[in-house]
This record gives sequence, C-alpha cells and structure tokens, in this order.
Amino acid sequence: MNINDNQSQSIIWTQIERKCLLLLQQRKNSKLSLLQIHAFMLRHSIESNLKLLAKFISTCSSIPFTGILHARRLFDHSLHRTDNFICNTMLKAHVDNRQFKQCITLYQLLRFDLTGFIPDNYTFSSLAKACGLSKGFWEGQEIHNHVLKLGFLSNLFASTSLVDMYSKFGSMNYAHKLFDEMPVRSQVSWTVLVDGYARNGDLITARNIFHQSPAKDCASYNVMIDAYVKILDMDSARYLFDEMPERNVVSWTSIIDGYCNQGDVNSARLLFDTMPNKNLYSWNAMIGGYSRNKQSREALRLFDRLESCSWFEPDTVTIVSILPAVADLGALDWGIRLHCFVTRKKLDRATNVCTALIDMYAKCGEIEKAIRIFKEMPEKELATWNALINGLAINGKAKEALEVFSNMKRNGFIPNEITLLGVLSACNHSGLVEEGKKWFNAFDEFNLKPGIEHYGCLIHLLGKSGCLEEAEKLIEEMPYDVNGVVLSSFLSACGFAKDVERVERMKKKAIEMEPWNDGNYVMLRNLYAEERKWNEVEEIKGLMKKKGAKKEIGFSVIEVEGRVLEFIAGDQMYQEEETMIFFILGNLFLHMTDYGSCT
Repeated sequence: MNINDNQSQSIIWTQIERKCLLLLQQRKNSKLSLLQIHAFMLRHSIESNLKLLAKFISTCSSIPFTGILHARRLFDHSLHRTDNFICNTMLKAHVDNRQFKQCITLYQLLRFDLTGFIPDNYTFSSLAKACGLSKGFWEGQEIHNHVLKLGFLSNLFASTSLVDMYSKFGSMNYAHKLFDEMPVRSQVSWTVLVDGYARNGDLITARNIFHQSPAKDCASYNVMIDAYVKILDMDSARYLFDEMPERNVVSWTSIIDGYCNQGDVNSARLLFDTMPNKNLYSWNAMIGGYSRNKQSREALRLFDRLESCSWFEPDTVTIVSILPAVADLGALDWGIRLHCFVTRKKLDRATNVCTALIDMYAKCGEIEKAIRIFKEMPEKELATWNALINGLAINGKAKEALEVFSNMKRNGFIPNEITLLGVLSACNHSGLVEEGKKWFNAFDEFNLKPGIEHYGCLIHLLGKSGCLEEAEKLIEEMPYDVNGVVLSSFLSACGFAKDVERVERMKKKAIEMEPWNDGNYVMLRNLYAEERKWNEVEEIKGLMKKKGAKKEIGFSVIEVEGRVLEFIAGDQMYQEEETMIFFILGNLFLHMTDYGSCT
C-alpha cells in the first residue's frame, strides 16, 4: 500500500469503523462493554485502523484496576506495537494509571526492539512526567540524555516537559538552566517554572518570575493562587483572584478551598454561590470545607442540594467529604443511605471510602457494622486499621482494639502517630493504666515522637485513675508547653479526687490560658462548695462574670426520617410540637409509674 492509500485510509472511515468509534466515545463504558467492542473490532477486522486502536487502548485503560492490563495485553500482541502513535498512547496510558515504572520499562523494551521504534516529542513528554511523578532522578537523567542525542532539546514540547520533570525532583537549578537555554518559550513554559518554584517553597522567586512573564493566562494565576492558599496567605491569594482578567472553575475552587482551610466558611460560601459555573470539584471543596470546620448540618444541606442537581453525581471524594459530617452528628439514617449509594455505584472498591464508612459507623455506635466492612475489604491501608482501632476505642472495646493493633503489626503495617493515639485512647476509655504506659513508652520502638495529644491522653488516663502525682510530673517533664485541654483535663481529675492543694496550684494558669472555658469555673465552684469554702465559691462566680465565661447551653441532636433536628435548652423553635412532646412524656411517666408499682 503506497502513501496515498495510507492517507486515504486515515481520512475515509467505513460505517462500521464510525460505529465502533461512537461506541468507544460513550461516557460510561464498562469492562464488559469494552470486551464486546473488542470482539466487534476483531470480527470486522478493523483493528488495523491505528486511530481506532489507539482510542480503544486509551478508553480501555480508563477502566479502574483491570482495564490497563487488558490494554497492555492488546498492545503486546498488536502487529502495530512499534508505531509511534500506538506506542505513545500506551506509554501515556501507563502514566495516567500511575504505573510509572511500567511506562519507563516499556520505553526501554521498545528502544531495544529491532523493528525500529523511533521516539518523538510526545514520547518524551510522557516519560518525563513518569520520571517526575515517581521521583526517578537517574531515569530522568537518562531520558534527558536521549532527548539531547535525538535532537529534541530545541522542541518546545519536550524541553518544557523536562523543566517540569526537574521541578518535580526539586532540582530547580537544573530546571531554570534548561528554561534559560530554551530558544522559544511558551506561556506553559513560564507557568511550569513558576509552579516548580512555588511547589518547592520558594515563593519569592515564583512571584518574581510570574511578574516577568510576558503574558499571563488563567493557569499562571491559578498556580500563584494555589501557592498562596497552601500557606494560608488569603489576602495575597484574593488580590490575585480579583486581579484576574478571566477566571475559570479552578480559580474559584482554589480560593474557596483556601477560605475553608482558614476556617472562613462564610466567605467560601459567598464565593461558591457567586460562581458562574460549578463542577463536582467545587461542590466537593465546599462540602469538605463545612465538614472540616464542624458545620456538619450545613454540609448535609449542601449535599442534599448536590443530589437534587441532575448535572453531577457524587464521587469518592464527595463521599469521603460528607461521611465525617454524618459521623459528627451521629446521623445513622444518613450514613446507611450513603452506604447504599456507595454499594449501588460500586464506590466501595475504593479503600478510602470503606475507611470513611468504618469511621462513620463506629462514631454512630454501630461498631459491628464497622467490623463487618473491615473484614470484607480485599485491601487495607494503614488509615483503615487506624479507623477501626479508634472506633473500637471510642466504643469502650479496649481489648478488641489492642487485638486489632496486634493483627495490624502481624500483617506488616508499621504504626504511625495516629495508630498509637488510637491505642492510648483505647487504654484511656477503659482505664488500662499499665497498658497505656507500656505503649506510650513504645514510641522509640517505632521511631516515632509522641505529640502533645499523646501526652494529653496519658495525662487524662493517669488523672482519672487517681495517679495525680505521676500525671503532674508528666506535665512538668513533657517537651511541649501545656495547653488548655491538658490543663482542664488534669484540673477535672484533681476536682474529682477532691485534691484542693493541686487545684490551687493549677487553677490560675488554667484560667489565664482559657478564660472563656466555663467547665473549669463550674468544676472549681462545685469543689469549693463541697469543701464549704464559700468565699472561694463567690470568688469563682465573680471571676466567671469578669472573664465573660457563660455556662454552655445544653442541647441534643436527633435524627427523624433523615432530618437532623437540634433541641436547645430554652429554645422556642418547636412550640407547635411542645404539646405533643409533653403528652408523650406524660404517657411515659404513667408507664414508668405502673411498672414501678408492679415491681
């Protein structure tokens, strides 16, 4: 077949080829449907159409887990496996699936293949990305050498990819040198260099290069905004955001996420509502922001709005963002509903989703369901074990938590700080003093350093177990400045033990540190009242008034038919239901009276 025949084949497609392409372009292809399409291609002998074959490989590789394996098997047995277009498609598929080692290995195999594969600028783009993301410095140097030998260093696409690769290595001297030697630079080249300096923490150089850039597009601004957001410099981020001539969804989402991370969810929500166009990332950022800032009811309301919107469907990030809000409210009906959605959409294949479900069920008191999900998981990560250990701890199952901890170590997982906090929490909940001290002293064994939260956990355990002298000694010896949480915990333990002498030593510091903490004042007032120290009682009342501390209003949260209702002491929100509530309480009182008279 001559060149003209090849060109005509690439332009004129048969009806069957068009039909096959249409099938591959469908949004939701499954593994089964792709196997059927492959059979269709083989039956009609159209796999020789290289563009169609490349489209099949890229579509197939987008199917999670097994898709890339089938794509690679097809590539390895293809008669066109040395065609540049097909090879580049396969290399890119490996990178897109984060199979960086396989990408580099395939390139090495193709180089030594005698059939004459010749790499081009697209080849080196995928390889540079694979080396950069896998931190393969020596492999990256080898790729750089091949680019140089084959004369692609002057190619804008290849040289920009190398600048990005060295930036990901953290080798900004190499990256900047390559950038300076580029005969032609695009806006992408400038943005890549700015991003490299920003990612490596040199924000001053990043800002200078950003201002030197001859033209700035959305991507350039987004890189700088993201850098400022990461260091919580929201004033600079907002200044650039307001300065942008055009904004895209990434710009809006980045600034929303920044405000959420800073705790300013009101500003974030204002921007979210103002956005001209939203995507699922925007919804996830706002829902996650509410969850992280303990505004759980707002998170659920926003998730409800997302579900009622027909344009987007929740994904794994959405589920992982909303489940902590469910756990925080103890809204079990919501949790069960989300679990059903996850199962129906097959999102439970993701380890982080199952981990979030374990955490949610444990915090809602359904520890058996949490254990069942854990046991059914084909693969577990350290966060999964941590979620179950902590879940068992908060449900008072210290023995089971310690057993899971032992199993985790037997399975080859190395504990981290969160694991040991869960273990100490288990000991704390069940009053296992010796066990708690044993695991606190085991930090060195795992090359870990206890944080203030670990000290706080052990101090609380010692305090409530009556080991006040040991707890006070630990406070004095710990390498951290004592915080309000630790002091309040110890003060409470002293109050419970009626150790007035220790209370006197600690109360001044506790009040100075947290003058608004009503719990400290209430504990001190009650202790002095029990000891009949009425002058001190009046002193505490005066201090409470002077410091502006008010006793926290009691409230309860219940879930009724999927609605989370909050009842606050003295609230008049539910006046219509008040008659019914008192009627039911009256009936309950009668039943209790009858039961008491019968027994």
